[in-house]
This record gives sequence, C-alpha cells and structure tokens, in this order.
Amino acid sequence: MIGIGIDVSKDWLDVAVHGEEPTQRFSNDAAGLAGLVRWLKGRRSVRVLVEASGRYEQGVLDALCEKGVWVCRLNARQVRDFAKATNRLAKTDAVDAKVLAHMVVALGEQLRRHEPPDPWRTQLRAWVQRRRHVVGRIQQEKQQLAGVGEAVLRAHIEALISLLVKEKRALEREIHQRIKAHATAALSSLKGIGTVMKATLLAQLPELGLLDRKAIAQLVGVAPLNDDSGGRRGYRRIGGGRASVREVLYMAAVVAVRWEPSIKPFYERLRAAGKPAKVALVACMRKLLTILNARLRDERRALAVQ
Repeated sequence: MIGIGIDVSKDWLDVAVHGEEPTQRFSNDAAGLAGLVRWLKGRRSVRVLVEASGRYEQGVLDALCEKGVWVCRLNARQVRDFAKATNRLAKTDAVDAKVLAHMVVALGEQLRRHEPPDPWRTQLRAWVQRRRHVVGRIQQEKQQLAGVGEAVLRAHIEALISLLVKEKRALEREIHQRIKAHATAALSSLKGIGTVMKATLLAQLPELGLLDRKAIAQLVGVAPLNDDSGGRRGYRRIGGGRASVREVLYMAAVVAVRWEPSIKPFYERLRAAGKPAKVALVACMRKLLTILNARLRDERRALAVQ
C-alpha cells in the first residue's frame, strides 16, 4: 500500500508520498485536480488521506471518488494529535502533507473509506446549513437588540430580524418538501422528531441504520468516554462527533422526555436515581439515537426482503 497525504488549502493541494522526501503541489481548481488524477494514475494500491479544511477538500474527494481512488477524510484535531505524537511540531503545508501520508500507513484498516453522498443528500445539506446560519443570525440580532436604546437603530435591527424570520420560514418549507420522498416511517416513529431533525439526520448522518449502537453514538458524539487512571475513576463525558447532529438531537430529547413513552420513563428513572438533569438528558439523547438507528436498520432489512 502506498500512503499519500494531501494538505488542502483554498488555492493549493500539497501532496506527499510516505517514504519519499519531495512533495508535489497542484492548484486547487479543475486543472489542478485533473493533474493530480494523472499523477496518481501510474501508482497502484494507493490510499489517500485528506484533512477536513472548511469544504475546500470537497473537490479532491469528488475527483478521486469519481476515478475509484481510495480516499479518506479526517478532522483537523485527529491529524494534529497524530503530528504531535510523532514529534512533528512544525506546521507547514508540506509537513502537514507528510503527516497525513504517514498517518494513512500507520492507521491502515482503522480508516474508513469516504463514500460520496447521494446528490439529494448534498443538496439537502446545503439547505439545512443555510437554515442553521439564518437561525444563528436571528439569535445574534436579538441579542444586539436587547442592548440598543436608540429608536432608529432598534427599527433597523427589528426590520432585519423580520426579514431573517421570513427567510427561515421559507427555508423550512423548502426543506419539508425535499425530505418528503426520503423521510421514512422509522424517522417519524418517535415524538420530538420534527422536520429539522429529520432533515439533519438525512443530510448529515447517512450512516444511521448502518452502524451498531455504540458506533453511531460515538459518531454523533453522545457516547460516554472514560477518564480513569490507576485508582481514580473520573466522570464520563461526551465529546467530538458531529456537533450539528448533536444540537438537533438535544432539542428532540427535550421534547421526548416530556411526551415520548419510550423516553419519558427512562428519564424519570435516571432523575429519581440522583442523576443530574444534563446527564439524564444526554442519556436520553443516546437512547433516542439508538432507537432510531435500530428502527431504520429493521426498516431497511424489511424492504430488502420484499
């Protein structure tokens, strides 16, 4: 296996081959991607690793997947931790590319090949992300409004909030229409799962129903992580994962602990046992995700048999 690391920036692709000193540089555009594909063509058993770089890496992923090249994407924290562990403390584009090339060889089968999402998922993700951005803007403007006393300025801010609220509603109507063909009965089987939750799961968690309960919880970032050393037993905490999915899962759990028969008694038992409210709520988030994962898995199996 030949390990290849690609450090991605807005304008450039710096490419390193594990065990080879010089790096290659290609422009991060159509011509550069074509050149990268030609350069890789003569190499066999290639595995490519790229770092998530604010969507600038998407063109690389698309081009390599189209040509059948094995490629994986990792988040920046994992890559930087590996660099520190291997005593590569300097940070340049070339160094980062070499770290990625080393990483793909060292981790081997632990890495998961990138699977390009269905086109409809990519489109839906853009709508969901735009809604999140608009919701964030509304919250920011409302916070600013609370501290403004000047009447003219307040009128400007209120007008902007009104426009943003109208856009949010329009986005939600469009999202609702887009998920109709893909939101199956399993995704609608629990109270608290609304349009935004369904759209987020469909767009940003395509693995739902395909992984076991532990793997899906870890992927989302609601799996409790141990913090033990010697005789000390630390608190279990959650961390990492897909924050955007975790945010909507939290809101769904808030509703579910009041109205969903499979979640409400579970939450009440945890609280009666002395668990803090936030700890109990996170446990309900994990249980909610586990139930959805199992029901979607069973639904897919049933459809496959038909």
